[in-house]
Amino acid sequence: MVDFNFFITSNYRKLTHKKTFTFSAPSNIALVKYWGKKDNQIPANPSLSFTLSNCKTITSLTFTAKETKGISFDLLFEGQPKESFRPKIQKYFERILPYCPYIEDYHFTIDTQNTFPHSSGIASSASGMAAISANIIALEKELVSDKDENYFLQKASFLARLGSGSACRSIKGEMVVWGKTESIANSSDAYGIEFDYEVHPNFKNYQDSILLVDKGEKQVSSTVGHELMFGHPFAEQRFAQAHENIAKLKAIFASGDLTEFIKIVESEALTLHAMMMTSMPYFILMKPNTLEIINAIWKFRNETQVPVCFTLDAGANVHVLYPESVKTQVLDFIANELSQYCQNNQYINDFVGNGVEDLTQ
Repeated sequence: MVDFNFFITSNYRKLTHKKTFTFSAPSNIALVKYWGKKDNQIPANPSLSFTLSNCKTITSLTFTAKETKGISFDLLFEGQPKESFRPKIQKYFERILPYCPYIEDYHFTIDTQNTFPHSSGIASSASGMAAISANIIALEKELVSDKDENYFLQKASFLARLGSGSACRSIKGEMVVWGKTESIANSSDAYGIEFDYEVHPNFKNYQDSILLVDKGEKQVSSTVGHELMFGHPFAEQRFAQAHENIAKLKAIFASGDLTEFIKIVESEALTLHAMMMTSMPYFILMKPNTLEIINAIWKFRNETQVPVCFTLDAGANVHVLYPESVKTQVLDFIANELSQYCQNNQYINDFVGNGVEDLTQ
């Protein structure tokens, strides 16, 4: 059990000058899915993800000292006030307050933007919460002097998790494990850790093309979906499967076995949606074009032996995963065959990246 008190900052100074930090943070795509969570954003099962590169949130945080204590902030999205985001940021600040009591000493102006189209159907909570957490930690570095870089990275991931569970996987590392599991040393429910094991060249610079099947709002939110895992008839088997699949992927990443990688990744995606379809109440987030794309990928892979596969988040969009060595063939396939199933023929090409980046001037 993790001692969360480890992340409480108690001895800190107060700054009187005004300063702005800016960080970018990418989204991530889980290969082994997290579905089901306990109190305080603790995952019911471990997950493993690729960190993305192009799909990211850029957030600036300006702090100004104030005399009265309390949470105080202005929120801008692409330079304009965005009141609809306020409740989520308010809840985030309330959750991190026990660990970052210094936030009550300042008024914050938060200005955020995404590199991907707003309402594109790509979840921005992971990148958004990772970016704001990186900014909070940048402020903490100004206030304390007795902590090292590893502590700050862990705490950034810890804080991001309190905003959005999967956000903890966007702080650092090309591949990140979140959730305690026997096969990964130092893995934790409290924060994500970099996958620090052998990775075959086949998996270096892996590509992810995100096919935007449906950009509308999901009829069932991920928060509700997670809660439906409590009392789910297949929950325990699913949680055990996630542990097993992470152990299998650890060996696969070392060997470079793309065939076995594809089996695990596609099975995980379908299992995630099977959990939704067998919960009570049950629901379906895939759309007809999601299935058209899956079948087209299977047909293309069978006919060409090109090692391309799919994964899904909790929604209708399809992530097409493939090694850089077959990039030209797969991009032609997407443009010529798969794009017709995307809303407005829209898709985004991305690849594995390494987490948050300090853009402070």
